[in-house]
Amino acid sequence: MTETDVTAKAPKPGPAEPGSQNSAARARRRVPGWAVPAAVLAVALTLPFSTLSLPGLFEGALNGPPALHLLATCLVFGGLATSYDLLYGRVGLLSFGHALYFACGAYAAALLMSVLDLPLVWAALLSVLGGTLMSLALGAVSLRVNGIALAMVTLAFAQAGSILVARDPGRVTGGEEGLSLDTDHVPDALVGVVDTVNLYWVAVAYVAVSLAVVWWLDASPVGRVWRGIRANEQRVAVLGVNPYPYKLAAFTVSGGLASLGGVVYLLVAGGVTPVVTTAEFTLTLLVMVALGGAGTRWGPLVGAALYTYADHRLLQLGGSDAFAALPAWIAAPLAQPLFVLGALFVLMVFFFPGGVVALPGRITSALRDRRGPAHTKEAA
Repeated sequence: MTETDVTAKAPKPGPAEPGSQNSAARARRRVPGWAVPAAVLAVALTLPFSTLSLPGLFEGALNGPPALHLLATCLVFGGLATSYDLLYGRVGLLSFGHALYFACGAYAAALLMSVLDLPLVWAALLSVLGGTLMSLALGAVSLRVNGIALAMVTLAFAQAGSILVARDPGRVTGGEEGLSLDTDHVPDALVGVVDTVNLYWVAVAYVAVSLAVVWWLDASPVGRVWRGIRANEQRVAVLGVNPYPYKLAAFTVSGGLASLGGVVYLLVAGGVTPVVTTAEFTLTLLVMVALGGAGTRWGPLVGAALYTYADHRLLQLGGSDAFAALPAWIAAPLAQPLFVLGALFVLMVFFFPGGVVALPGRITSALRDRRGPAHTKEAA
């Protein structure tokens, strides 16, 4: 409850008690900042122990392999969208090459295990290190320009990587079929349908790391410089701060987190395909971030989870008997998840700017504005 609501509901007669507003402010501050994230993490970690069934939303109980696998996929893309929001939402950098680092983590880990016979831990460490160094090198070149030029340069790098994977030089990337996970170098606890719960917990850990890194950096002095760059980069430069190192730091950290997400995706999906190397995949990340709310604490995670879940469910509904009974001119577009999701995204941009996380505040504000004239007439 905000201070305005407290004041509106308080009795009108009589002066306010001294220090009452300070007491209300102190009451609001009693809840520490870590309480909500800790509660969300606790719910996520204990979800596999729930036998709750949600018909129409998930297949079987929440602790069943189908539901846990879908939730793990949503979490992986939630962490990836959070890493992209570090660039787009926190610093204001529009990159069309973020998929390159995600694909680097997945493909490098798969190749290190299958070709060099490295165990999962070492393959993951080297993959994340390689993706971080790649983002540092490509960011050092790309960030020499700004705006649309930056988007085009990152798009060129992403397209080069996508073509390289599709051409399959030396028959190492698998071409259009991609690469499957070499389970001989993966712990038994992360292999098999029975161990889907362990993969889910790995996805939860990845989201927790991504959120913790982004939130911590955003609250640091570096984060304040990032917000200044997003608002007005020239003003930051006039104040004597060189924006380039700060933008490069954001580029490198986001690329490292994306590479880590690629490794987790390899485990959850059981393989990797060239789909995650394309620029269209980065555009999907942009839609996820904008759908949830760019630059917000929970927006990228919420937007990515909703987008991934809706995409999965729409694919299932497209092959159901209910869609087959519809006329062809209706069933054809509705059976395409990108069409439905694109239409919903356009409606969100026009009618609910700020993303999903801004909806409660906008609804509350609208209701308060509607109650305002009524209270004024009653007072009169």
